Amino acid sequence: MALLIVLITCFVIILATSQPCQTPDDFVAATSPGHIMIGGLIAIHEKMLSSEDYPRLPEIQKCVGFEISNFIQILAMIHSIEMINNSTLLSGVKLGYEIYDTCTEVTVAMAAALRFLSKFNCSRETVEFKCDYASYTPRVKAVIGAGYSEISMAVSRILNLQLMPQVSYESTAEILSDKIRFPSFLRTVPSDFYQTKAMAHLIQKSGWNWIGIITTDDDYGRLALSTFAIQTLANNVCIAFKEVLPAFLSDNTIEIRINQTLEKIIAEAHLLDALKNVTFTDGGKSFHFDAHGDMNTGYDVVLWKEINGHMTITKMAQYDLKHDVFIVTDQETKNEFRNLKQIPSKCSKECSPGQMKKTTRSQHICCYECVNCPENHYSNHTDMDHCLLCNNETHWAPAKSTTCFEKEVEYLNWNDSLAILLLALSLLGIMFVLAIGIIFTRNLNTPVVKSCGGLMVCYVILLCHFLNFASTGFFIGEPQDFTCKTRQTLFGVSFTLCISCILTKSLKILLAFSFDPKLQNFLKCLYKPIPIIFTCTGIQVVICTLWLIFAGPAVEENVSLPRVIILECEEGSILAFGTMLGYIAILAFVCFIFAFKGRKLPENYNEAKFITFGMLIYFIAWITFIPVYATTFGKYLPAAEIIVILISNYGILCCTFFPKCYVILCKQDTNTKSAFLKTIYSYSSHSADSLAMSHVSLDSTNSNITMTNPSSGGKPAAWQKSKDLRAQAFAHIGKENATRAPKTWPRKRISSI
Repeated sequence: MALLIVLITCFVIILATSQPCQTPDDFVAATSPGHIMIGGLIAIHEKMLSSEDYPRLPEIQKCVGFEISNFIQILAMIHSIEMINNSTLLSGVKLGYEIYDTCTEVTVAMAAALRFLSKFNCSRETVEFKCDYASYTPRVKAVIGAGYSEISMAVSRILNLQLMPQVSYESTAEILSDKIRFPSFLRTVPSDFYQTKAMAHLIQKSGWNWIGIITTDDDYGRLALSTFAIQTLANNVCIAFKEVLPAFLSDNTIEIRINQTLEKIIAEAHLLDALKNVTFTDGGKSFHFDAHGDMNTGYDVVLWKEINGHMTITKMAQYDLKHDVFIVTDQETKNEFRNLKQIPSKCSKECSPGQMKKTTRSQHICCYECVNCPENHYSNHTDMDHCLLCNNETHWAPAKSTTCFEKEVEYLNWNDSLAILLLALSLLGIMFVLAIGIIFTRNLNTPVVKSCGGLMVCYVILLCHFLNFASTGFFIGEPQDFTCKTRQTLFGVSFTLCISCILTKSLKILLAFSFDPKLQNFLKCLYKPIPIIFTCTGIQVVICTLWLIFAGPAVEENVSLPRVIILECEEGSILAFGTMLGYIAILAFVCFIFAFKGRKLPENYNEAKFITFGMLIYFIAWITFIPVYATTFGKYLPAAEIIVILISNYGILCCTFFPKCYVILCKQDTNTKSAFLKTIYSYSSHSADSLAMSHVSLDSTNSNITMTNPSSGGKPAAWQKSKDLRAQAFAHIGKENATRAPKTWPRKRISSI
């Protein structure tokens, strides 16, 4: 009997929906009275025939293309409502239904929606216009459907007028989640946003980036395609092609459709607010609507596999919308899931760490070539779009690097071979200074030592040389602020003191052997040894003090080199540094002039000639240093200054003291008072004769008269003048060293200077 009733119902529905609509009741596919009416919008037919009349009349045409799967949905809806009515779920309340065939046509669905909104229990099926529908009772309380998103969007805009709940079982368009435009719309399937998100996640998890898309030519397919394209682009997945197929109704199993319909009917038993907050279970699973009216049902990931010529579909995993993860239940499906990664679906091979992707405008973003990262760049992941830049101040990286390396800090270290050589030369110079000091101390009373200005002057000069050699040690090792300030100051002051002492010696020599009265008077006024030394050295002390106070040398990290950091002393003020060196050069030049004037002294007293050579060596060394200092770069820059200091220091030391040491040690017969007196007497006689002859020539030129002196036996007056000059020279030499002359010699016959 039950089977007969079902068959009769099926026949009535099929017959009613396939005939043209004559009356509103003919438009209904299936109906049953009740206290609460539930509307239904289900596409039993595939399409509606077009009108052949012209002009076209505003009428609903005949529907064709019967769909058995959707017809089963109507049966499932009716069966579900009858189950609720026969249960104690709604005691004393009977659910009725009005189900309409939309014929997959928005126009038909809109006509049905207008009838849903007509006033309840009204003889005339009209929709009243009101400003407030709070007290208005429509024909139905809720609507199930429609299947297509395009139809659901159109119907929902009308039902929004009375905030009539609408629950769709298949409409998945993402726009329907907008509760501002569709406040009363709910659905039992997730939004396409989650479907496309799950697909994009699955593709990314499989390691693919080169895919094709096949979609249907309707609102559902087009919106899903747009959303999916955005999500794949965010995951660096490229779409190789897009294929759009005509829209058609998908075939699903009857059991799935019945279960979905059951969910809809049970949910429709409540009002809109209750529907949004309700939670129910089915098959051990909990379901509820979220804030957008979407249900948290998730998706099944299925695998289509051809076995023996037959296509089989197996469930691999379930996609959890909330946690964005795939849930795999057994080991076999886990293996199938892993096998997806073995399927190649990439346009290009992935770029390894140390490389980056290089594309051109004509290429697809997923088709690229891998190029190595340049120097000072790195990449530490596969398929990086660009290489990352290292911090050039502290790190560096070679080409095709996966990480940055710290720069090595370099400076002129103590164990450097060049530094060891320079230190050895400095120590050798210190040993020479000590040896010379010992030699001069042991030969204190010899003429050679006395001719050097005395032991005190020699000690001061040797101390300066010692400090100059010692200052080179401050140029080696890790630079510190103290060493940077000390090395230049120590060298500048000590070298200035050395040049100042040599300057006084040059003045003394020139004064002792100058026979020009005007020059001699000038040198006597100028020759003040102690004030000269203190003044010259004091000026240098002031220059260095101002330098240290206002812009002193300091440690600086030179990061301009690609792989190393040069720890060096930055001189602070280049102007002050140049002033210090320039002042020393001025003193050396003055000393050179005085020494050059006295270069033709007696051989045993020819110190001025060697001072001249020493100053020349100094000038050559420091003139060479200027371009070397300007062009040398790196940790060996201090070595260049050490070399110049050593050259100039060795040059002055050797020229000043080595000839004296040679006389003291190897030519002791010339290091006697008598030998010195003989040499000086011979030089003085020669100089006086030359000067007298110059005067005679001058007198003969002026007057051409030869004068005689009766007391001299007819000899020229010039001869007598020469004798007076010789006596004057001896007298001056004697006055210079009267205190050191033996008492046995007369005051006017001095043995040495």
